Amino acid sequence: MTCQRFLAGAALLLACAAGHAFDFKTVGAAPAILYDAPSLKGGKLYVAPRGMPVEVVLTYDDWVKVRDVNGDLSWAESAALSPRRNVVVRNANVKLRAAPDDGAPVLMSADKGVLLELVDPEVTSWVKVRHKDGIAGFVKAADVWGI
Repeated sequence: MTCQRFLAGAALLLACAAGHAFDFKTVGAAPAILYDAPSLKGGKLYVAPRGMPVEVVLTYDDWVKVRDVNGDLSWAESAALSPRRNVVVRNANVKLRAAPDDGAPVLMSADKGVLLELVDPEVTSWVKVRHKDGIAGFVKAADVWGI
């Protein structure tokens, strides 16, 4: 009986986790200081550049616990974040293509760490993005972080 309860609980937990949508935001117009605690008195960890995507893990009053592309956790003032969505390229030499297809013409290549604006939040195996130079196209979802 205990084993059945455990399995039922585990199944419920997995079902809840599968239904959880990741919440991503972007550092706003100005760079944001990231802290080790939800307070201006907390230790300053580093300055996040404007446009950097972060995953919102927890909201606490005017503070947000965020995860960056490296998986590091820190706290930011919620006012420093924007709902605008950017993604960061995970791999070297990622191809931005004219259509969501491996055979589509290559519009540009992006190196690891390049920021791209997420144009369409609908995520499949490809995502539509725009480079700061105005070039818009599709990249494989596995090649970017922030979706």
